[in-house]
Amino acid sequence: MMSSALQILAFALALLGVLGTTVATLLPNWKVSADVGSNIMTAISQMHGLWMDCTWYTTGVFSCTLKYSVLALPAYLQTARTTMVLSCMMGSLGLCLASLGLRCTRWGGSHRAKGHTAVAAGGCFILASVLCLVAASWYTDEVITSFLDVNVPESNKYEPGCAIYVTFISAGFLLAGGFILCLSCPGKRDLGTLDLTSPSGDPGKLLEQLRRERLQRELLEQEREQQRKKDSEAAKQREELNGDKASQTPQPAAASSHRNAQEESTSEDDSPHLERPEQRKYYSPSKLPPKDVKAGYTLKHYV
Repeated sequence: MMSSALQILAFALALLGVLGTTVATLLPNWKVSADVGSNIMTAISQMHGLWMDCTWYTTGVFSCTLKYSVLALPAYLQTARTTMVLSCMMGSLGLCLASLGLRCTRWGGSHRAKGHTAVAAGGCFILASVLCLVAASWYTDEVITSFLDVNVPESNKYEPGCAIYVTFISAGFLLAGGFILCLSCPGKRDLGTLDLTSPSGDPGKLLEQLRRERLQRELLEQEREQQRKKDSEAAKQREELNGDKASQTPQPAAASSHRNAQEESTSEDDSPHLERPEQRKYYSPSKLPPKDVKAGYTLKHYV
């Protein structure tokens, strides 16, 4: 990104170019009568412009006549009119854009947006310069061709006037200003996060802001790395715990069958009151079974 001083210089050159183009468009002396031959001792001096023809007498009288008919004008004059008006319009648009794209101004958006605006202003100035060169070059060519034509009488010969020289100089100013502003194109660095719309626009503050953002990014990366390490350690611990449980879980089949047999025997000893259906004894309703002796009577003893 170019410095603010160069941008101000480009703006000043473009401003001079726009003012010169406007003045040259209105001047009536695009071509003046040549002082050759019998015209040396003439009492009048004729001038022709884009919009009017003027006559200057030696007595000090100055009279002008407007060119009302557009279609009656030659092609080069119509083209000069159109291109000069378009050049003034493009130059004015470029000045408006340049005032927004200058780094020393407080408006225009972010740093990147101001750079793009400055490039657009430079493009407008270059286009305005090209239009000026087209008009001035074609008009000058017609004047010189007519002057060198031997069939044209000396009283009708003209030479380029002051307005054409002003047009060429203004085109140079516009071209220089446009090229300088086009160098304001922002680079590939991502500067969209910077806040350059502050009133100060101090480069020291911008560098400090860059350092803070870089430090924040580094801290964020460190936190992510630590979190990643913690997650990996926790995953390793879970894998180790799962491996220990898996090694303790399997048991021999014999031990399991022996344990099942012991559980069945203890369950039979602990619950003597549970009898199988085929070993059930029937006692008489009138007699109670002895307490110490197990009742061994069957149904046939009562019949």
